[in-house]
Amino acid sequence: MQNTYQQIRDEFLNFFKNKGCEIIKSSSLVPAGDDSLLFTNAGMNQFKDRFAGLPNSGFDNISRACSCQKCVRAGGKHNDLDNVGYTNRHHTFFEMLGNFSFGDYFKEEAITWAWEFITKNLQLPKDKLYVTVYHTDDEAIELWKKHIDENRIIKISTDDNFWTMGDTGPCGPCSEIFYDFGENAKIRGGNMTGFVGENDRYMEIWNLVFTQFEQMTDGTRKPLKAKNIDTGSGLERLITVIEGKTDTYETSLIQSIINDIKQYDKRKNDNNDVPLRVIADHIRAMTFLINDGVLPSNLGRGYVMRRIIRRAIRYAHQLNKEKGCWLYNLTSSVCKIMGQSYPEIIENEKQIQEVIKREEELFLKTLDKGMNILNDVIEKMEKIKN
Repeated sequence: MQNTYQQIRDEFLNFFKNKGCEIIKSSSLVPAGDDSLLFTNAGMNQFKDRFAGLPNSGFDNISRACSCQKCVRAGGKHNDLDNVGYTNRHHTFFEMLGNFSFGDYFKEEAITWAWEFITKNLQLPKDKLYVTVYHTDDEAIELWKKHIDENRIIKISTDDNFWTMGDTGPCGPCSEIFYDFGENAKIRGGNMTGFVGENDRYMEIWNLVFTQFEQMTDGTRKPLKAKNIDTGSGLERLITVIEGKTDTYETSLIQSIINDIKQYDKRKNDNNDVPLRVIADHIRAMTFLINDGVLPSNLGRGYVMRRIIRRAIRYAHQLNKEKGCWLYNLTSSVCKIMGQSYPEIIENEKQIQEVIKREEELFLKTLDKGMNILNDVIEKMEKIKN
């Protein structure tokens, strides 16, 4: 029997395959030929050249596509590392479901299909959904009125709902679908005020970017000849609402890993779950980054990799100070629930474990050495006192 994770993932890809989209395999977490990114952080990254109309993009003959893209946001411009474990929805590693049009279908199809998938395939209740649109995008507003009450369409005038590639180049308005958890939503690192941004009552579950203009150097915008669609939906977030949770860490996907972590938890009368959450997130990031060739080092991607591992080790030390190295064992938990979608992590599990274990041993030696130095200092201070 498939788990919720696999069901939603397969349901999404098959839905858009039936709409004529070609299923494209997730690209590596290390962006190919793109020095502007530290890690792949969005579903559209591998299609950037295709969106720009450049030749030899690798997708020249494809006009519509869909994917489930593995992403990491840790380090660089998009860095959620320090928030992980303390909020309902921040992760270093996550998966982004997306469907894309390169000069083919546009707003009407993108909006209609998003709504169809969410309300029919996933059967999310319409009275829990809100939509945001860029305040001047009358076309999108009229299209949304066919599916949702006008009082649930919220106009946003800020850059939150207008995408730009840079100071110049392709750009366009956005539209987002939010899920309302209700007035009694559990607050954890967020707030209950406003609508967009960090808010634990409303969670964005779908984003549509309508690339229809070109931003010129003089600030004007000209319509693009070939309009594009770029959508994204966080898989972890969809699982959250499908399973009736308000916190991505409470889903079956993450809890299966947390349950395996608990066997190492030797604390007494300590209900702080932050260490469990951090480790569960970070072990997924470690597994997939190492699988894609990112090894711990003191430079660039390797430095971020080392930070992730050592952050996890520090929290693991809070759970169990006597066990020594054990984080590497948790790669099996990741393989167990995600290996069907990514069989390569099962094939490379032993090598992944060896990298994590080696880094654990190195860091714990450093930690022990530091503690010995600290104890010597304390002992000398005590002698001076006496």
